[in-house]
Amino acid sequence: VEQTKGVECRKDKDVIDEIPGAYKPIDQVMANQSDLVEVVATLKQVVCVKG
Repeated sequence: VEQTKGVECRKDKDVIDEIPGAYKPIDQVMANQSDLVEVVATLKQVVCVKG
């Protein structure tokens, strides 16, 4: 899977829902909710363990 190129992970059908394209861009989501939320911090994911 091209989206996980350079990422150490399984690349089979059981975890394909974890590729970056499965999610909406967080900046867009937060901008759309700007009247409901106040951003006080931004976190960066460094690891994801599934299973």
